Amino acid sequence: MRSLAFSLLMGAATAAGAAGWDADTCAVCGAGAAAGREGAHAVVGDAAADTSARGSLLTRYDRRVHRYRLQWQSLIPTQTVVQFAGNMGLLSFGVGWEYGRHKQWETHMLFGFLPRYGSDRAKVTMTLKENFIPWSIYLNRGWAVEPLSVGLYFNTVFGPEFWRSQPARYPDSYYPFLSTKVRVNVFAGQRVELVLPSNRRKFVKSITAFYELSTCDLYLRALVQDGSVSLCDIFGLSLGLKFQLF
Repeated sequence: MRSLAFSLLMGAATAAGAAGWDADTCAVCGAGAAAGREGAHAVVGDAAADTSARGSLLTRYDRRVHRYRLQWQSLIPTQTVVQFAGNMGLLSFGVGWEYGRHKQWETHMLFGFLPRYGSDRAKVTMTLKENFIPWSIYLNRGWAVEPLSVGLYFNTVFGPEFWRSQPARYPDSYYPFLSTKVRVNVFAGQRVELVLPSNRRKFVKSITAFYELSTCDLYLRALVQDGSVSLCDIFGLSLGLKFQLF
């Protein structure tokens, strides 16, 4: 009788475990199991199995560890970006994060290459960029259009030729309110996105091509101070690709 009862209990426990953890969502945080959360949920699964054996709920420690892992997961970049021109170097590469209720906000960090041209050496640039995409229009077969994207970004060039405050060798107020170390840029543009079918994804979820028209604080000052400078003189065109990883 004891053997029969033990066998029945083990069979019921095995069936309950398979039904509970094969579901599409996690009972603790609601995250999709198919969304790549296995690493964060492994601890919860082990903890749940252990606490179920004791007939109790997850402990406060288990829940804290789960939250801790999910918070660190949010720091993983979800995008890679390559951009040509745009006052950030001839070619820039970087990573990005998306967030917001409808994923309409993006933060990009890029490093660019600036050829030597007429200077003594080539240079490296760094850009911190914030994008806002108000809406996206789905077309058909995975294609979508984002008719407007706007944003702000800060760019710096590494090298002793650029400074934060005016050196003493220049007359007072020779470069009023502006340094050569950091440029503040604004832009507006448009995007086209292709979402890859699930059975054809290998490294990326979607690919987005975009263009941007941008200008910086230095050009805007020239527009105000110099009557010969027009709007066409201060705006530049940049092209780019964004790869959505997951």
